[in-house]
Amino acid sequence: MLPVPRRSVVPPAHHRAILAVDVERSTALTNPGRARMRHSVHDLLVRALAAGGVGAEHHEGLVDTGDGVLALLRPVEAASKARLLGRVVPTLSRLLDDHRVMVPDEGFRLRVVVHAGEVHRDRYGWFGEALDVAFRLLNAPATKERLRTSAGALVLVVSDEIHRSVVRHGYDGIDATAFEPLRDPLGPAGWTHLPVLVRDREGDRLR
Repeated sequence: MLPVPRRSVVPPAHHRAILAVDVERSTALTNPGRARMRHSVHDLLVRALAAGGVGAEHHEGLVDTGDGVLALLRPVEAASKARLLGRVVPTLSRLLDDHRVMVPDEGFRLRVVVHAGEVHRDRYGWFGEALDVAFRLLNAPATKERLRTSAGALVLVVSDEIHRSVVRHGYDGIDATAFEPLRDPLGPAGWTHLPVLVRDREGDRLR
């Protein structure tokens, strides 16, 4: 049998915005605790997306990562990167704060990453360098340290690409001055932010 040409097994590339969340210190949880946490994280993210106007038709489904969730957003206005940063993340932060008050036994905190790039899908799932970059930012020691030393329940990290193309322009009321460079010389360039909510007639906004 002749070898299959390598190019024939490479699926087409798709541009997607990448939103992923990860629970701080999830390994300290018992298995029942993890079950409750997983349910809560999925529920909070679905509600945050819906509140930001992002429906199931705008993403590729929520992918469970064990102690977090990955969402790949299609390139449509309803799921724009500005909307993720300016609407969805602030709402997620508020919902998480509310959840921690109502269910103090589930006092988990989240790291959240927003990136974008070309990804591929095969029979095993989604893959691509853009996903690698996103998860390196999400799991960077500097990102974890920013959350560890904060009083908040959520830290946001964005790639340098997202900062250049969205954050620094102040789209959707985003305050670019509130973002700090990610100090990780061995990892990809990024920026971190501790969300502060400002409410107006249109809902929660990121400051």
